[in-house]
Amino acid sequence: MEQDASQIPAFLETVHPYDSLPRDEMVRVAASFSRRHYEDAAVIYAVGEPMTGIYLILEGSVEVLEPSGGLVSLLGPRNSFGERGLMRDGMAVTTARATEGTEILMLPEAEFRRLIATYPAFERFFHRGRSADNRPADISTRKVGDLIARAPISVSPGTSIRAAAGIMRDAHISCVAVVEGERLVGIVTARDFTGKVLAEGMDPDAPVSAVMARDPMVLTPDSLGSDALNRMLEHRIGHLPVVDQGKLVGMITQTDFVRFQAVSSALLVRDAATAQTVEELAENTARIPRLLVQLVGGGTAHEVVTRLITDIADTVTRRLLAMAEARLGPAPVPYLWLACGSQGRQEQTGVSDQDNCLMIDDAATDADMAYFAALAKIVSDGLHACGYVYCPGDMMATNPQWCQPVRVWRAYFRRWVATPDPMAQMLASVMFDLRPIGGAASLYADLQAEVLDMATKNSIFVAHMIANSLKHTPPLGLLRGFATIRSGEHKNHIDLKMNGVVPVVDLGRIYALIGAFGVANTRARLAAAAEAGVISASGARDLVEAYDMIAETRLEHQARRVKAGEKPDNFIAPSEVSDFERSHLRDAFVVVRTMQSAVGSSRGARN
Repeated sequence: MEQDASQIPAFLETVHPYDSLPRDEMVRVAASFSRRHYEDAAVIYAVGEPMTGIYLILEGSVEVLEPSGGLVSLLGPRNSFGERGLMRDGMAVTTARATEGTEILMLPEAEFRRLIATYPAFERFFHRGRSADNRPADISTRKVGDLIARAPISVSPGTSIRAAAGIMRDAHISCVAVVEGERLVGIVTARDFTGKVLAEGMDPDAPVSAVMARDPMVLTPDSLGSDALNRMLEHRIGHLPVVDQGKLVGMITQTDFVRFQAVSSALLVRDAATAQTVEELAENTARIPRLLVQLVGGGTAHEVVTRLITDIADTVTRRLLAMAEARLGPAPVPYLWLACGSQGRQEQTGVSDQDNCLMIDDAATDADMAYFAALAKIVSDGLHACGYVYCPGDMMATNPQWCQPVRVWRAYFRRWVATPDPMAQMLASVMFDLRPIGGAASLYADLQAEVLDMATKNSIFVAHMIANSLKHTPPLGLLRGFATIRSGEHKNHIDLKMNGVVPVVDLGRIYALIGAFGVANTRARLAAAAEAGVISASGARDLVEAYDMIAETRLEHQARRVKAGEKPDNFIAPSEVSDFERSHLRDAFVVVRTMQSAVGSSRGARN
């Protein structure tokens, strides 16, 4: 299939960690990908085959299977796979198979390794195990190598069953690895001795190879804790060997997870992906507050916390779309479900309503629109039941205004850019944070690039957007104090969302507009702005540190409320934080206000 080079950069801007690349690098990397099509049930690669690169799903879905044929994961658009084969020994450790007609982008091994070596975001993403600020992460993002509790204990294939049982007894372990030389060939568990030896009257002097499980599932030291936990839960096993370049280096057991006592974001994603009812999805999302507490308590950086929480929302949305199609039948024409707001920016916390829309192929007829109205209602109602409450401003696909063919969306954007009245500015602000969640991503790629180019070149529109962004100001009072809310339910509190995080989000959006960056994530926008010279390196550094301070204070406040049995919110009393923290929080607000003044004066915007 002929590669459309103009579409891939726009797609990569919706995929982490590619969204963190500078624009020129993004274009260069996009050109390195090759595009491949696989029919339903086609094998992309099989266990033991040489790996020549990693794969990124453009459209469709892929199931990843263990050597025995068990399902490891089911992946959709924007998911990467195959990297563990490269990290291991260059050979595939799983099998990947398309579950429908699927479009895949393949990044060559050399380019993948260059990105890992050059960009910290890639190293963190593909070698996850510590949080972005190098503090200990929760178990789901901790490397398996860090979870190994002891050196591996092994026997040879010819060791007798009796001798192996004695070794396990003396070492107080419930599993022993079977190795030939240094190569793992199997494992034997206490359950094998009960079910295969005692129950069947096998000779205890027979070799352990007669009862071992051959070619067991394995992990590498660089695998994630979530990988191990998912496989144990999914396949009802209690032991996983850890192998590095063919050599056994350890064994992960359920006891290790009990010891760490972590809540796994990967488990929530897996449960959401396999849920059969809305009720099951709601039970799953009800665990998000506990996940928030675990992540914040573990010192995980705020941008990692919010991305993991957003991943769950994305999975829930895609599962609801699948449920809707199962009820209504296949869509009559291609469509794309997009998120805006915090989900669109991958910045969800413990407090989230839903902001979404539908873009539909221009081939849709009036009769087809009834199908999409029904689909939108099923998904939106499902999201509400899962805790993503209806948007107070009705920015949802259930609103006919936001469920339209692409040609209508194109007209919307053109009108908002050409006539930037207050309503147009508000709508444009929301829509510049759009991110594809499920469906045909190609419906948005061209439109996004077109609108961004049109908006960036319209200086009047940019000036109005800047003026609109400066309406949210940090809560700075006189004499180094805070300007708190003066009346109502949250009197004497600070709104850490509207007066803390949102001003930085607005600045990031303006920088992206000025620099024509397609990324939606705020931190990625700030990094891109610094790289492109839209703001100075020192200004970007100060603003990122201020944003981190404000966002982490917000998450810590939400975690405290959850632990106290209360619902998380965004309102904090200055007395809740220490004098030291108050001083730094106020300094962060000063930085934000300074950057607001700079962008306002440089573009002639009116406050």
